[in-house]
Amino acid sequence: MKRVMILGQPGSGKSTLARLIGDRTGLPVVHVDRIHHLPGWQERPRAEKIAMALAEQAKPKWIFEGSLSATYEDRFERADTVIFLDFPLWLRSWRVIRRTLVHYGKTRPDMQEGCPERFSFEFAKWIWDTRQSGRRKPLDLLQRDAPDKRMHHLRGPSDVRDFLDALDGVRESGQEPRHGNA
Repeated sequence: MKRVMILGQPGSGKSTLARLIGDRTGLPVVHVDRIHHLPGWQERPRAEKIAMALAEQAKPKWIFEGSLSATYEDRFERADTVIFLDFPLWLRSWRVIRRTLVHYGKTRPDMQEGCPERFSFEFAKWIWDTRQSGRRKPLDLLQRDAPDKRMHHLRGPSDVRDFLDALDGVRESGQEPRHGNA
């Protein structure tokens, strides 16, 4: 495991899983939210975001969590492990609310500096509006015939715990990880 692509909708736990895998493997973690935003919640220009993501994806080792679908193809081709966190809307919504309350007024570790956590009706509406469409591209990626990749379709917290337990077991045994439950 050298290049891990983690996808999921808001509140699915992408950043947390990336940190946990990074802690276990020593792989560097790339948070797309740091690429997407400038301080003050300003959106970085599209061409600049794409260039930054492609530069990170060109590196030999990474855990890249988050969207930016304009670079999915390149990231997928380079990744050896693809993880889709496909959690129910109610759980993701609860996690976003909890995250907002816990970090309100402060910048989360996975965010660009100068982007303090806040309540946003627009963000909540976007979560609702993309509850189905946001699953399509990750599911399409998992359906591809890619025998050189380990694909994991994790549908809830217990799947994440099982994945991390298996990863810990692999580290202890020195064996290559098995293919996931795509």
